Amino acid sequence: MSLSTSKITELAPDQESLNAANKLMKPNKWPCLAQHEHLVWGECQGSGANPYRTVFDHVNVGYKCTCPSRKFPCKHVLALMWMFTENPSSFSSADVPTWVSDWLGRRRNTDGINPVKPEKPSKNVANKSLLTAQLAEPERSVDPEKEGRRKAAAEKRSQATQQSISAGLDELLQWLQDQLRGGLANLLNDPTSRCRTIAARLVDAKAQAMASRLDELPSRLLLIPSDWRLDWLIQELGRIFLICRAWSANTDDAELTRLVGAAETRESIIGLVDSPRVCSVWEVVGEQVTTRRDGLVSQATWLMNLGDGIRFALLLDYFPASLGKRSSAFMVGERFTAELAFYPARLPMRAVIAERKLETEPIDIKASEWPNPCSNPLAAYRDVLMISPWSVEVPLLLTTGALVQSGSQVWWQSENYSISLPILDKPHKSIMGLELHKTVALWDGMSLKLLSGLSQWGPWSYDN
Repeated sequence: MSLSTSKITELAPDQESLNAANKLMKPNKWPCLAQHEHLVWGECQGSGANPYRTVFDHVNVGYKCTCPSRKFPCKHVLALMWMFTENPSSFSSADVPTWVSDWLGRRRNTDGINPVKPEKPSKNVANKSLLTAQLAEPERSVDPEKEGRRKAAAEKRSQATQQSISAGLDELLQWLQDQLRGGLANLLNDPTSRCRTIAARLVDAKAQAMASRLDELPSRLLLIPSDWRLDWLIQELGRIFLICRAWSANTDDAELTRLVGAAETRESIIGLVDSPRVCSVWEVVGEQVTTRRDGLVSQATWLMNLGDGIRFALLLDYFPASLGKRSSAFMVGERFTAELAFYPARLPMRAVIAERKLETEPIDIKASEWPNPCSNPLAAYRDVLMISPWSVEVPLLLTTGALVQSGSQVWWQSENYSISLPILDKPHKSIMGLELHKTVALWDGMSLKLLSGLSQWGPWSYDN
């Protein structure tokens, strides 16, 4: 494929896709732009925490993007092609990353010959134009009077939302008291109808985050072993109670508002002057993909800081389950240099990628240069609860230990046998009995969820 503006116009599914691609042609949208021979790739930061990875082959004809768009090619592919056509010098020469090699390998025939069948361009080329997409909307003069009314209306809506949430949380506190009076055994026997009734009321009260938490509680409860469920339920209801009381005492708290209402947008976090920022080398240590009852898929990517500063970061994205499985932006074990902007919190953990640094050479960090692990993970967990008592899953870097089995229960046991922590999901037998030099896991106060680690035979990861 000889890439040109006319070819991009042919490939575009419609004019709307070209218009959307034009809006993406900004350097701050693409923290990574690179090329190698006939391959061109980039990472586009969208509204979520994870960037969309985009690649195209301008010789053997093909493209791929990790975004969930149903249009082919999507706006990210079109924007990447467009930028490469107009300014190829802005694309750094680099080695082909693993994710591009994997895509290229899947496109090859079994005999190793690349397919050359051209992609079918879309029809109605005459109705599409790059020039039309580039036409900027005329700037509108700002009417001070209208702007004042707009700000006053926004402030009024904000106050109304706070009052609505406050009323909803008061009703939730009353619901908690009713469950305790009636006995938690009754809630355990009928969690679905009880939780979803109060969740529906919280939706009406605009407490969407808390409503989702109550709505998901029954399904989360079923994943817990039956003899653990009462303890888990007491712990979860306690966290909900603390959040409600804390938010009522400080309705302007960003962290608590995120837990009861809605999270801030990625753009607002990057624009915060006082948002905690850490520029370092990060390693992907785990991924959790969960389908929720509301039809969304939660994609959580855990990062560990290999330098100084905040130790762990969580990139959290949501997308509709109806779009099918979405490719991961990162692979466990991958390392990259980036500046992360963290959501304001007592213990900052959730973050978005503010700027990704293009690596001219692969990052070579020896396993021995991982951070020092927790000598006492339970003490570290206690310290977290002292600051943020509503924390659910706390990431920990565990010291040398091994996995042992007692009956049907698997435990992580420290090297000196002083600490034994139960594991909820049974690990793969391949790591049973190995000496685990360092392990990254999530601890919720009752059980561990393994993410990844280092053993005597090298790195390993747990597929959630």
